[in-house]
Amino acid sequence: MTERSGQAGDGTGGSVPTTPACYRHPDRETYVRCTRCDRPICPECMREASVGHQCPECVNEGRRSVRPARTAFGGGAAGRHGYVTKTLIALNVLVMVLSIASDRGGDAAAGGAGFGGLMGGGTPLTNWGAVLGQAVFPDGTIGGIAEGQWYRLVTAMFLHYGVVHLLLNMWALWVLGRTLEAVLGPLRFLALYLIAGLGGNVAVYLFSAPNSTAVGASTAIFGLFAAIFVIMRRLGRDTSAIVPILVINLIFTFTVPGISIAGHLGGLVTGALMALVLAYAPRMRRTVFQVAGGAIILVALLGLALVRTGMLLGG
Repeated sequence: MTERSGQAGDGTGGSVPTTPACYRHPDRETYVRCTRCDRPICPECMREASVGHQCPECVNEGRRSVRPARTAFGGGAAGRHGYVTKTLIALNVLVMVLSIASDRGGDAAAGGAGFGGLMGGGTPLTNWGAVLGQAVFPDGTIGGIAEGQWYRLVTAMFLHYGVVHLLLNMWALWVLGRTLEAVLGPLRFLALYLIAGLGGNVAVYLFSAPNSTAVGASTAIFGLFAAIFVIMRRLGRDTSAIVPILVINLIFTFTVPGISIAGHLGGLVTGALMALVLAYAPRMRRTVFQVAGGAIILVALLGLALVRTGMLLGG
């Protein structure tokens, strides 16, 4: 406690303590003390507590000692805000805008069927980032994943053929993503999304014609469909509403022309595997198990892509 002394005016000549001063601002007198450390604090230093007020140091110390809230699967409670879901949607929309802009007035100006990519046509950006095994381009060059363009396995999950394609996927991401992110936490949900999307694109690379292209977030979306089923089952919740939606989407996958069957099924299987890792990791050393399981899936996907590359280059 900081005190000041001086000559008292009672005629005794003794010295008595005067009003206490704030420990952080010695020039400010105060009668309020921190309920935790009992040091005097001025109004500027007061921090409201459940009982009385505390000083800034005690508040910071208390925050460090409080264990952050976690989800049932070890993730951060910040997932309830859906920041990752919103960021992914914004990123997909931004890439769609860039895709349209990359047309540089081609179809849009000429009134072509693609209308600058708005109505489902390809653009220079989709041509650059789509899943493509190996193909000869119009200028005579050879490109594709087999030729070293590995980025296509990632970029393809953020590109779309037209606004309708984008809106359908983003609606599904909005519905599924917020629920899964709240349950898993931001980082685990992001890992699920990216690994499921990668798994779908690897499946396209493995099972589609090497000169065919595919884009879309639906590889990751189908992974989320599988994941929400696994997660809800693990939590003991009703999954009867999920199955019909998944079945309908699978029917569309097999009946509507132009949909990548390999991409959807690959994302579905990979998402289910990743969800199993996240949901059934033992409580002891849960994070280590989840990271190791995700790493194994990732290595397996890259291994399959390498095998496919060897087949294309060797054939």
